[in-house]
Amino acid sequence: MESEFRKIALIGQQTDLRVAEPMLALAMHLTKAGFDVCAADSLALDLPVRRLPEERLCEEADLAIAIGGDGTMLHASRLARDNGTPILGVNRGRLGFLADITPGEMIASVELVLAGKYHKDSRLLLKAHLVTEGGEESIAYGLNDVVLQRQGAGRMVDYSTRVAGQYVNTHSGDGLIVATPTGSTAYALSCGGPILEPQIEAIALVPICPHTLTDRPIVVPADREIDIALLRHDETRAEVTVDGIHLGTLSPTDKLSVVTAERRINLLHPPGHDFYGILRSKLFWGRDSRKRGTTEES
Repeated sequence: MESEFRKIALIGQQTDLRVAEPMLALAMHLTKAGFDVCAADSLALDLPVRRLPEERLCEEADLAIAIGGDGTMLHASRLARDNGTPILGVNRGRLGFLADITPGEMIASVELVLAGKYHKDSRLLLKAHLVTEGGEESIAYGLNDVVLQRQGAGRMVDYSTRVAGQYVNTHSGDGLIVATPTGSTAYALSCGGPILEPQIEAIALVPICPHTLTDRPIVVPADREIDIALLRHDETRAEVTVDGIHLGTLSPTDKLSVVTAERRINLLHPPGHDFYGILRSKLFWGRDSRKRGTTEES
């Protein structure tokens, strides 16, 4: 098959049998079709593919196929970020907002994408920058979100927010989620945040269990810098995570800023990709509770 994607990286967790079986089937199908397929040398599966250090997979590949849940897609995005390698997701997780191809459609969908029949979806990426009082810097990139959360089970965390240097609010609660449109259907959704279409150039600021009921989520343009600072209380600390990975601990003397990164993450979808269809499927929209198992479409 003639294709713009000749070198393909397979990414997934072999400890899950739901991942191992489709990964083996896909590896055998692609290698038989003459594609150059690679996988991480740490992947404990007997696959007929080349082995590389995981961090080099997207350096070598024209396309990364992630098999698993949205967590696997986030992991693949970290591997692909610096090279711009597009990612195709096969869902073997639970929700699957990012990995939207079902195992039963896997071979047929991959064939369509390899034949050039796909929808390219460029996703916004966040850059979190944490600077301590001593000048130590930590930087991380997130496809979903940057989260500030209180440490331990004690008092609430008190913090202030600024957008483009303009004071917004002083908050008390369990923390704050700074979410991309991609992340709007992740942690932010469970905290009452808005769902944003993936193509919207915006960021959602979603308080986590705010002490004041009037402290509501807001949506700001993606080109604004967001600054978050803890109020000065004794022994106040908060944890900062980016896509669920620990970035550092924030104290009142530290500075945390979040901006849109210059790079994007490119996702590929087979023909017929429908964002609202995914929402209906995952969130059970359009179902008449009086008629179980039925849907209504206007």
